[in-house]
This record gives sequence, structure tokens and C-alpha cells, in this order.
Amino acid sequence: MDILSRLIDLAGLRTSLDIRCRLEGAFEIDHEPAGRGVIPFHVVLSGSCRLRLPDRRVVELTAGDFLMLPRGEAHLIVGRESGAGPRPVRLIHDGMLPVRENGEGVPDVDLLCGHFDSATGSSLLLDTLPDVFHASLAGAQSEETLKLLVGILRDEAMHQEAGALTIATAICLALLTMALRAQNTAALGTAGLLALIANPRFSRALKAVIANPAEDWTIDRLASLSAMSRATYARQFKETSGMTVAGFVTDLRMTLASDLLIRTRRTVADIAAEVGYDSEAAFGKAFKARRGVPPARFRQQMS
Repeated sequence: MDILSRLIDLAGLRTSLDIRCRLEGAFEIDHEPAGRGVIPFHVVLSGSCRLRLPDRRVVELTAGDFLMLPRGEAHLIVGRESGAGPRPVRLIHDGMLPVRENGEGVPDVDLLCGHFDSATGSSLLLDTLPDVFHASLAGAQSEETLKLLVGILRDEAMHQEAGALTIATAICLALLTMALRAQNTAALGTAGLLALIANPRFSRALKAVIANPAEDWTIDRLASLSAMSRATYARQFKETSGMTVAGFVTDLRMTLASDLLIRTRRTVADIAAEVGYDSEAAFGKAFKARRGVPPARFRQQMS
């Protein structure tokens, strides 16, 4: 399994489509903060709208855009400014999803709103994404594929044939994966995990750590795998990812451990050894520092 696929798998994402919005003119749809492990997303099927955040940031959304809020921030979906004020919104059902509408004509935006539930509540991938993860089709390497997926999603939402909701939710996870793959450091506006994956030298070392987390992964060993000096590797790793090498290795081990605690009934001592800790006590201390609770409590909470 490739690195990105493995990291998405470790996040334990379950997809839910919540509502479709077909809106005209001026409107304002409020979204409250999401709970822990709940990650809202929006897919623009056609038209355009804006997303406004509590800190007054505004994100312009157009047809084909995918936007996700990894920390579940409160936000508003708003339409164009109008002196007449927002139109009343009614709620109907189109056979697949509840639908918000406020007009009779062609909508200014056709938007699918949903959320991912993370089985672990926290993972290296989710924790290192920006608060607003926005992928536009414009200029993306995978533009044609992304357009095709959005087109299928739009068709399923329109025709509502048997199994439409199952197909639509699966495509939303595929869109997230394509969006993550398409992004780079410049698109995200900040260093991060995706930039490491995109770098062939670093990705070689990442794959080795994921495959064998119990190994003694020193900076020297990882630098050697990347054909770099120790000092250069440590510096460029921090510049590219925003993380130290040691911090990355620990976070990855905790992500792997979280997955094992949830999906298996192996003992904590067993899992500690699996992810590179000589003692259960040392593992428990590191796990609590990252997750806020001891491993056994985490397993109980997530079961």
C-alpha cells in the first residue's frame, strides 16, 4: 500500500452525506462547530458561493471545489450580497438527501455537504492538514479525473437511482484522496506532511518507517535512506514538513498504535513493542502525551 493510502486508512474515515443545498441570491447557512473526530466537508457541484470563518477569513468556492475543515470549525456558507436580504430557505427531500432550497429557478450554487467521522479522532494525516483544506480543480494535475468524479457525483445526486447514496459517499472519499494527492506546498500555503510525501527523497524514508515502526529510526538512518547528510536531512525535513524528525516518528507511531488499539484486541504491551517501545510504561507515557489519555482508556473510549 502506498504512503497516502496507508495514512488515509489509518485515519479510519467513514463518509456521510448530510444535505444538498440548491440556493439562489442572498443566503446564509450556519454550521456549528463539529464534535471531536467529525470533519465537515463541502463539494460544489455547480455555481459558486463563499465560506466565511469566525476569524473573518473568506474562501471563494466554485464548481468542482472540495473543501474540508479538519478541526471542525464553525462556518457560514453565504451567497452573493443583496440589498433585499437573505431569502427564506425551505427544506425538502429529493429521494437521496434532504435539500435546502430558496428559489424556483436555476440555483446560483448546487452544494453537497457532508462529514467524515474519524475512528481514531486524531491521526498524523488529519493533525497536519491546515484548518481549511481547499482543493480547486483549476490547474490541478488530476483535473480531468477530478472533473469526471464531480460529474458522476452530480449525476447521482440528480437522478437518484438505486444505490445513488452509496455511490455518492464513496466518491466523496475518492475526491478527498484525489484532493490530497493533487495538493503541494504552494497550494496549501504552508509546509506539511503532504509536502514530505511529494518529495521522493523523504517519501522513501517515510515508507520505511511506516513499514517497520519498531526499528530504531535515528536521524542518521533516515538521512542515509534519503542519500543526505544528517544535518541537511534534519534541516530540510523541518523546513518541508514543519515537524522535527523525532516528532514525526513519534506521531506516526502513535497513529499506528491508535489504529491497533481500536481494530485489534492485542495487549498494550504487544502494541508498544510493535511500534518501537521497549517498555509498556515508556509507550504509555508517550501515548498519553499525544492523545491525552492512557492507551487502555483510549481503547475503552473508542470501542
